[in-house]
Amino acid sequence: MEVAKTLDTRGMLCPMPIIKTKKVIQELQPGEILEVIADDPGAKEDFPAWCEQTGNELLKLEEKENGDIYVYIKKR
Repeated sequence: MEVAKTLDTRGMLCPMPIIKTKKVIQELQPGEILEVIADDPGAKEDFPAWCEQTGNELLKLEEKENGDIYVYIKKR
């Protein structure tokens, strides 16, 4: 998977990771992939819901042992 841009939102609480993601994904071309790194446990529910709302494709959501959550979103 080729990531076009990485957004680190660790230390931010809801809704900031989603707000930042919305802003950054607007800079990408359709089909490009955004990697978001978060540590807010709410991200596991927020990102799938946001992708469904916006039509962007959630490719993968993975929680690491240290609590970091990696989210891969393909821009529609």
